[in-house]
Amino acid sequence: MGMFTAINTSSSGLSAQRLRMDVIANNIANASTTRTAGGGPYRRKRAILMPTDSQVKYRLKFLPRKFRPVVGRGVRVLRVEEDQAPFRMVYDPTHPDAIKSGPKSGYVMMPNINIVTEMVDMISASRSYDANVAMIDHSKSLFNSALEIGR
Repeated sequence: MGMFTAINTSSSGLSAQRLRMDVIANNIANASTTRTAGGGPYRRKRAILMPTDSQVKYRLKFLPRKFRPVVGRGVRVLRVEEDQAPFRMVYDPTHPDAIKSGPKSGYVMMPNINIVTEMVDMISASRSYDANVAMIDHSKSLFNSALEIGR
């Protein structure tokens, strides 16, 4: 196992969780946006993460292939997608975007964002980010201890 494998893995987690927090913050900021450039209310977005393997591999001839370690395992953002959940309908006939006629007259289509869900996701992303920072700090401490042994 390489010396920087833990740092590479944690740094990929830092990047992914940072983007996830940005997406969540954007959702919270647009929780009451009823009209977008594309027409209609804002749709909630979410980051889809997946594990990744780096292309850099050790070439240890004496180990069987299945036991050769991989450098840079971690996570990456596969894509940011829109949540297709239905919009919330709120009765507010004075709103400029209220439906003017029909059975839903007076209702406004609001974004499909639940602030409680967004806050729970934000706490989860923040704690994951903190865990990755702690892992990098512990790795640095371990490397320093190994260097001290060599003195």
